This record gives sequence, C-alpha cells and structure tokens, in this order.
Amino acid sequence: MTGDHFYPTRPTLAASVAVIRDGRILLASRGKPPSEGLYSLPGGMVETGERLGEAALRELREEVGVEAELIGLIAPVEFIERDEQGHIKHHVVIAAHAARWVSGEPQTGPEAKDIRWVTERDIADLPMTAGLAGILEQAFRIARKDVRP
Repeated sequence: MTGDHFYPTRPTLAASVAVIRDGRILLASRGKPPSEGLYSLPGGMVETGERLGEAALRELREEVGVEAELIGLIAPVEFIERDEQGHIKHHVVIAAHAARWVSGEPQTGPEAKDIRWVTERDIADLPMTAGLAGILEQAFRIARKDVRP
C-alpha cells in the first residue's frame, strides 16, 4: 500500500476514543498493521469535512459497535515509524478523546481482534501501543471529574 497510509508525504490525521464504563476503559487489540496485536483505543482516520470528535465516535461505532458521548479531549498522540533505511513509514497525529459509554456491547471484527474493559491496574500488564498508558491515565482523570447531568 502506498499513499496516505504507508510512506506518506505528510502526516495523516486520526481520532481515537477512550470509552469509560463503570470505571473501566474499552481497549481493542489491533487487527491490522501498524502495531497489529497491540492494545489500543478504537479509532481511525478523520474524513474530509468531519470534526475530530465525530470521527472518533464513528470509528468506535464501525470498529466495535459501541455508542458513546464525548466528555473531553485528552491529547494529541504522534505515531511516527521509520523503516530499516530510516525513511518515514507512518506518521499519524491522533486526537484522543474521553467518552462515556451510552449503549452497545463491543464486538470483535477485522480491526479489533480482542476487546477488553480495563481498570487502571490492568494497563501495566497489557502489550499496548506507544504512549497509550499516559493517554489512559488522562482519560481516567477526566472520567473521575465527569458528573452526569
């Protein structure tokens, strides 16, 4: 594959979402490269004309069949991967969001091999994408401050 995903001419924009339900966050192990098999947040590429939050919720729905309500923007995450020759193979900027679970039981699929609801203690033992532990810590902090209307 060439173009936007592998060996890009510029960074690509993506959005992800940390869905919180009963003090746990939904993680999915990636079913495709990059980082195949590692746990990460559901998410994907932002489409032209789509807001970051809309993209995060759309990807959540498409990947695992869950509906959620955004409660905060966490932080941008930069994923940069070089090949053996030092060329940029991937460069993705991901806008990570926190959200409150609304409905739907998560389902595995082509992009999510395994799904887990994890607590803060669980994250230390999981093989995760780079930088995810810090994002999850921030999501748990946002969730503790979230007061339902």
